[in-house]
Amino acid sequence: MSSPSHGLSVAVVGATGMVGREMFRVLNQRNFPMGKLKALASERSVGHEVAFNGTRVFVEKLDEDSFRDVDLALFSAGSDISLMFAPVAVESGALVIDNSSAWRMKENVPLVVPEVNPEDIRENEGIIANPNCCAIPLTVVLEPLRKRAGLERVLISTYQSASGAGKALVQELEEQTAAIAAGRTPEVNVYSHQLAYNVVPGGWKPEQEGYNEEEIKIVTETRKILHEPELRIAATCVRVPVPISHGESVFVETREMITASQARELLGSAPGIVVEDDPRARIFPTPAEVAGKDEVYVGRIRNDLSCSHGLALWVVSDNLRKGAALNAVQIAERAVEMGVI
Repeated sequence: MSSPSHGLSVAVVGATGMVGREMFRVLNQRNFPMGKLKALASERSVGHEVAFNGTRVFVEKLDEDSFRDVDLALFSAGSDISLMFAPVAVESGALVIDNSSAWRMKENVPLVVPEVNPEDIRENEGIIANPNCCAIPLTVVLEPLRKRAGLERVLISTYQSASGAGKALVQELEEQTAAIAAGRTPEVNVYSHQLAYNVVPGGWKPEQEGYNEEEIKIVTETRKILHEPELRIAATCVRVPVPISHGESVFVETREMITASQARELLGSAPGIVVEDDPRARIFPTPAEVAGKDEVYVGRIRNDLSCSHGLALWVVSDNLRKGAALNAVQIAERAVEMGVI
């Protein structure tokens, strides 16, 4: 770690959670220009340590004085904490990049995916929101198609891993799988239904018209990121028995005709995307293979036979990295480049 005079003072709020720990890994791997690094969490985590660059960072209690002399505050501790402490951090002079849903749809808060709408970073009033873990990879893939052929309609079905709900569900998935393998009845405590040997089309807070909170987030956030407020879009969200990485089945209806081969070439040259697409050779992205990787992976690119201007895609992304920690750090990197920090 560099001396304080040679880098930014960075605080990670929610340092002991899965995304918080991933933020430490990403900051280290990308050599983010830091002079000082603080790990902040609730009182019950005080005294714990977080690994960083071969050393350990002691966890401090989050309070009103935590952000003195902090330049950048990366929040990943839930909406309640963000609503309470993000304004405190801003008042202290820090730029806040928040991973919760607390600020995403506020008019004066940019919602940013650096490959899609980096210029929105300049419009911040102290807080920049990090989007939903499915909206991020979705917009990375949709933006090149939008620029080339326009978007008429988008339908998404998600295949979301246990880590999207936190480390408690990941642990319960492991315990349930072990119990079933041993011939025991698995316990269900963390989630609404057994996840092992199952898929669960819910688990999120119910919203209007039979949709749930996660589905509404994907719809509204995708529109905001793409600057397409009237985009016709619908989502169905499903939790699957996978520890890390979310998959998305995406059907896109474009304004202008674009063939599968053209889309394959377009996406293959777009920033942040890796195309793995040869079904005959059994080449397509899977969550297990994408876990730990930074890019958004796309495969099964094909023309929608039910629609003259339609494409079908399969998208996979590590939800802890590009779906959360990595995107937040990339926002910070762009903010530094722009002179915003």
